[in-house]
Amino acid sequence: MYARRRHVYFAMMGTCIALFVLAWGVVRLWSVPAAVAMCVIAMVIPPLAAIVANRRGPEDRWWDDPSGDAQSDEWWDELDGRKGPRNRDRP
Repeated sequence: MYARRRHVYFAMMGTCIALFVLAWGVVRLWSVPAAVAMCVIAMVIPPLAAIVANRRGPEDRWWDDPSGDAQSDEWWDELDGRKGPRNRDRP
């Protein structure tokens, strides 16, 4: 899924660059307001592309990675029902 997000990101950024180049290289000769409108649209694309590239998909398993703290990981595993408590006779 990472490759798909990367391809979408590069397609969006390529569209952004194409809009800028076409706006000031071609469209401004016929209509300056249209060229400005194209640049405004191109201005919105990079933040959206960053959101798309950094979003996590449903198959990304980031929430169950170990944190490095053994006690915390054991506690979360117990809460998630993956492992039972180690010492059941403790109060």
